[in-house]
Amino acid sequence: MSHRRRSQAAGPPRPPPEEEGAGDSSPPSPGKPRRRARPWPERRVLALALAFRAANALLVRTYFNPDEHWQCLEVAHRIAFGYGHLTWEWKRGLRGYLHPLIFAALYKFLAFLHLDTPWFMAMAPRLLQSVFAAFGDLYLYKLSKLIFNEHVAQWALFSQLVNWFMFFCITRTLSNSLETVLTVAGLYYWFNAIESSKGNSVVSKQETASYQSPQSRKMALLIAALACAVRPTSAITWLYVGLLDFIHTKSKCRLLFLEVIPLGAIILAGTTFLDWWMYGSRVIVPLNFLKFNLFSSGGDYYGTHVFHWYFTQGFPSMIWTFLPLLVFGVIKSREWRISGLIAWVLGVYSLLGHKEFRFVLPVLPLALMFSGYCLAAMSQFKGKSLHGKRRFSKLQLSVILLVITNVPMALYMSLFHQRGTEDAMFYLSKEAHDGRVNSVLFLMPCHSTPYYSSLHSSLPMRFLDCTPSDNKGTLDESDRFLMNPLDFVGEIFGNLSSFSHIVLFESEERRVLQLLLRDSFEEVRRFFHSHFKIDRDLQSSVVIYSQRDVL
Repeated sequence: MSHRRRSQAAGPPRPPPEEEGAGDSSPPSPGKPRRRARPWPERRVLALALAFRAANALLVRTYFNPDEHWQCLEVAHRIAFGYGHLTWEWKRGLRGYLHPLIFAALYKFLAFLHLDTPWFMAMAPRLLQSVFAAFGDLYLYKLSKLIFNEHVAQWALFSQLVNWFMFFCITRTLSNSLETVLTVAGLYYWFNAIESSKGNSVVSKQETASYQSPQSRKMALLIAALACAVRPTSAITWLYVGLLDFIHTKSKCRLLFLEVIPLGAIILAGTTFLDWWMYGSRVIVPLNFLKFNLFSSGGDYYGTHVFHWYFTQGFPSMIWTFLPLLVFGVIKSREWRISGLIAWVLGVYSLLGHKEFRFVLPVLPLALMFSGYCLAAMSQFKGKSLHGKRRFSKLQLSVILLVITNVPMALYMSLFHQRGTEDAMFYLSKEAHDGRVNSVLFLMPCHSTPYYSSLHSSLPMRFLDCTPSDNKGTLDESDRFLMNPLDFVGEIFGNLSSFSHIVLFESEERRVLQLLLRDSFEEVRRFFHSHFKIDRDLQSSVVIYSQRDVL
């Protein structure tokens, strides 16, 4: 990949080598004060990130996407304890076992220590993911320092920690969260290999010596392969990165046949044999996943969005008030490789009908890196005095704006919005642990709550099925229930007395209340869920009913 000299880039310059020991040839801009950034030891950065993300994980108490539980923890629970529900994707070989196995090992460890209690079963997976997320923060810091400088790296880390969506999503056990960490780490090693091979004015001789590692590109390829194993669509990111460098490299055959293919083949073979063993049949998960999601538009079953959704709604909502800083950072830094990668990923995912915020999570840290660049550039200026009084600088005003627009939103989305389903399952898990639950029926849209991974008890449970039908237009159980709850319950279940507990949203409770009372059910707990409309109706609370004889 052709590498741009930093001396040609506008923005916050690096201190000269004699001052920092790691400068470049970038001259200071006329009339702009140069500010040195004291280097932060990487151990201190990691310690800060570990502490912050642990608190982050403990503060995330809401429900975001079913895949966090149903495609990871539910499968991990089945592996570790022998029971757990496998959704239709697993029956069609669309999911790989590598990601759930990480949490299955955690569950086994908790059971070995006799810590598989309701609280630990609920919080330990997110605490483990918080460790991965902390390393993602560290590698964003290192990547920003490598491409720009220490000052930008510090502000990029600030942006990463303050951004509301990163706080809301990165400690969740979604495959996208781990994919994001692997993507940032892989990019660091990839660009580290590029920097090392140049050995020119990009870095000083002393810095080049410290950065040079013949294993950097192999490490990047290994991490990229793992990212693709965790989530095959990560290939979209690495196709762009690899092709750009492949076009400009002189040793194309060496790169392709001695590095890319061997490392990719090793990871593919390892994960394929793992899936064969866990499935009990020969399935090629990446091929099935790509065929269903990319080539047959199977994801459209769960809804579609307009082509420009990621550019006009999705990604702007994720980056939020950092968006103007992103635009400024991209233009001023002229780091077209990374900004091009962001545009590439958003553009390719825009071709798919089904769109979700989490799909483009891996490029959010890269966008926040440009926000860090902008904040670092602002820090070169000081507020001017007016009649002897110092005004707030642009940097101070920007930081205040970012904090007051992101922190409250992060806390609200993590602590309040859609928390009822998580609270309901935590309550049921404690009741089941004490032997006060016999069976549970969920009269709500499918996958609205966690399942056995939260209950952690092999009791009979039933939820409304939403497996896609081969016949277009066929309504699943969730749709039929929402259209006419009373008739559906009478047709499918008849008498509800075979269940000891029933869980449903307040919006459907009104429509089946007489049926519940007829079958001797009464309300035992009501949990707040949301202030805002989510699907068809306002799901303001989650209600648990229990039979009177159980009480």
